[in-house]
Amino acid sequence: MRARALPALGLLALGAVALAGCSSTESEAAAASDPDAPITFATTPLGDDPTAQNPIEAFAELITAETGREVEIVDVPDYTAVVEAIRNHHVDIGFMSGFPSALAVNTGEVDALVAWPGNDEPVSTCLVLDGSSLHSLDDVTTETVVAFADPASSSGYFMPVSMLHDAGLEQDADYTPMFSGGHDMSFIALKEGQVDVACTSTIFPTMVGTDMFPFAEGETRSIGESDSMPVAVTVLADQLIAEDKRELLLEALPNVFVEENAEALGAMFEAMQGTGPILEPDAKIFQPFVDIAAIADVDISDLG
Repeated sequence: MRARALPALGLLALGAVALAGCSSTESEAAAASDPDAPITFATTPLGDDPTAQNPIEAFAELITAETGREVEIVDVPDYTAVVEAIRNHHVDIGFMSGFPSALAVNTGEVDALVAWPGNDEPVSTCLVLDGSSLHSLDDVTTETVVAFADPASSSGYFMPVSMLHDAGLEQDADYTPMFSGGHDMSFIALKEGQVDVACTSTIFPTMVGTDMFPFAEGETRSIGESDSMPVAVTVLADQLIAEDKRELLLEALPNVFVEENAEALGAMFEAMQGTGPILEPDAKIFQPFVDIAAIADVDISDLG
């Protein structure tokens, strides 16, 4: 079931993500413990093709089958809003990549329920149209407009910024950055010539010709790939989530993200990078993100 979208919750700049959250009332705590309450799941919209199976809807159906609980999907505009929805007890869980997970854990008000480590393969790629005059990162100049998905995106911002930094390229000084608002919007901007480069997840070019990657085979090419990430994906949870919900999800999530569900879950499954889950991971697992985030002038060093 899909609920109405939440407001942006005052969409925070990343440097201010660790603001104090709203206190839960007694009534909110009582509602959270209702054994018949649905599991609420915050997500950014993923895919608009009405003919394709939506992986978010498939995820909800699979969780319901495993837990016996209805799942309500709550659309929010971006990654930061997912974190804020969890922190402020509007939803139970959110599905997040490594950096926003680290930012969320850093608030001290969000739990990491399950995490999937990275697989030592590149997570980001910077794409140009095949006819572009850019053939490598060495060709990037101050006039080059680079589209990033979202300021809290791992594969669409932090990792490509780190890659560009390693190549001697800094934001504003050596290229012109632009936030598109999402991976899909970066592709549209690249397709329409509004930007020269679109930095995104390596997952998307494997979906060539689909709603997830609206280019034909050979229409784009990569001019650089990033390093791997220590954590690929985390399921974050409200710290006030009812204990029975927590236990149900800890049991269900590893059973949902298995090979037999790969086709239905699409990009959600591929984001796990083929690794096994870690239940209730310690905050130390996010420590490697600190140095990478610092390159983007974001301090997430106070983990724990």
